[in-house]
Amino acid sequence: MTGDVDANQSQGASEDRYGDHHSSASDDDSNAVEVTFDDGNPYRRKSSLVFSEANTPKFASSKSKPSATQCLVHQFLEGHRYDKPKRARRESDDHKHEDIVSEVGLDQYVEPKGKAVSQNDHASATEPESDVSVDAGGVDQKTWRRARRGKPDVDHLNSRLLTKKQLTDMAWGVRELSRRLGSIRLKFKARSIFLLTKAYDRELIPKTREVAKWLLSRDRDVRYTVYVEESLENNKEFDAPGLIEELYQEYIKSGQVDGINSRSALENRLRYWTEKMCRRRPHTFDFVITLGGDGTVLYASWLFQRIVPPVLSFSLGSLGFLTKFDFTDYQDILGTAFRDGVTVSLRLRFEGTVMRSQKKPNQLSQNEYLDEKGAHRRRDLIEELIGEERDDERTHRPDLTFEILNEIVIDRGPNPTMSNTEIFGDDEHFTSVLADGVCVSTPTGSTAYNLAAGGSLCHPENPVMLVTSICAHTLSFRPIILPDTIVLRIGVPYDARTHSWASFDGRERIELFPGDYVTISASRFPFASVQPQGRRSEDWVNSISAKLGWNTRQKQKNDGYSQWNK
Repeated sequence: MTGDVDANQSQGASEDRYGDHHSSASDDDSNAVEVTFDDGNPYRRKSSLVFSEANTPKFASSKSKPSATQCLVHQFLEGHRYDKPKRARRESDDHKHEDIVSEVGLDQYVEPKGKAVSQNDHASATEPESDVSVDAGGVDQKTWRRARRGKPDVDHLNSRLLTKKQLTDMAWGVRELSRRLGSIRLKFKARSIFLLTKAYDRELIPKTREVAKWLLSRDRDVRYTVYVEESLENNKEFDAPGLIEELYQEYIKSGQVDGINSRSALENRLRYWTEKMCRRRPHTFDFVITLGGDGTVLYASWLFQRIVPPVLSFSLGSLGFLTKFDFTDYQDILGTAFRDGVTVSLRLRFEGTVMRSQKKPNQLSQNEYLDEKGAHRRRDLIEELIGEERDDERTHRPDLTFEILNEIVIDRGPNPTMSNTEIFGDDEHFTSVLADGVCVSTPTGSTAYNLAAGGSLCHPENPVMLVTSICAHTLSFRPIILPDTIVLRIGVPYDARTHSWASFDGRERIELFPGDYVTISASRFPFASVQPQGRRSEDWVNSISAKLGWNTRQKQKNDGYSQWNK
């Protein structure tokens, strides 16, 4: 059954160079596609290692109406919070949940050790000035520093800080949300269109220009604002001044030249995005169109580290697991999407945080220190992560946080020898690994590095984490599949011979020193992908068969076959 949902969006804020008067919500807006958290269990894992003075939130419910600058999916969901809530009982659980769109957050804030925070404290906690990070991953360390100054940033609750029940409810909420979105069609009026392509690919630049011209044409019922990459502003192949002149001449010939369709108005409708805009003002964009392959879609995920507008991807690459639409029909596809609506699938993303080891007061070397009695002791990563915790000791601090769509890899980097890593799940030590590295993949990334490393193929709708070793020096390390409700931690032991390196979706590479580790958990911010009408499961099976030749062999002959018992 298909329902049409109108979600009128105004044009979002843009950079100051365009003189817009609207102020966009920041990238860390708390009204995201998320979940209901329950405050039943106040215990928080030691992996959080945050200061007890920091007031970590549980996503307070907003009392105001949804912002007009929210992205399509989030505005649609948030708007339903003002409808009559419907109750549904989960199987094998007597905990009641409201309709999925009302499962956005709680009204209370909880201190890391479970100490309740008063409303006055809550009010003061939300006052610190906004210093949204421009760079990907810069938020976490900044939040930690603010906590040390006694100014916690309540908008940045990472999924690694959630209790087991909270993480389970969050994962269930995202899955239920994706299921419901997959059965409806969202009809909306997009205004600001984000065009993403390979700016260095000379074959794709003319196609990007063609799509931009089509969107800006006088034939469109809506006067779209089109954003292209800043590097195309002076690109000779894109020829932005020539594009504006062609459009202006079309308006002149049709007799539609007025204040709305003047040359300056056309110039203002063709704008240029930067990574800074994507990080700080994701609500500026109503809809994302990518022209390229799977790598271009991954770049879209990388640009929008938290809130992700719906992404419609045209297949102009080599494989195309994430690109579902044929570019030759782009006019019909986009016209139908804007006129009749789209079906959105929410793909699981991971949140990866680099945790840095802090020196002890009497540390002598990399892994040796003096205790209170003056005795020499060795630092042990296993003991620090799952051993008895001391309230006055913080062994690690968060450095950078990334939202990834494919995989997180911890490998040996340029070192000629194997990496030595420890794997933890929740509060348990799983195993020690001597290998070239470890790949932790999302279901979406199961056909990427995970596949090359010998991991399992996994349907993108499965709520799992795939852990695969890379050239492990053992005969018994088989790939394993874990639920997405686990917080994984992969660290470098203090006595490791070499450093390791962590990469996030193949882009950011960060060196891990002995004692450092990476937390990996299901993200609160899924990737909103526009899907063609039809069966998604069948589409995925067809993709692995066509692109990878899955289970392809010559058919067995039956001619001349006779049963053995004759």
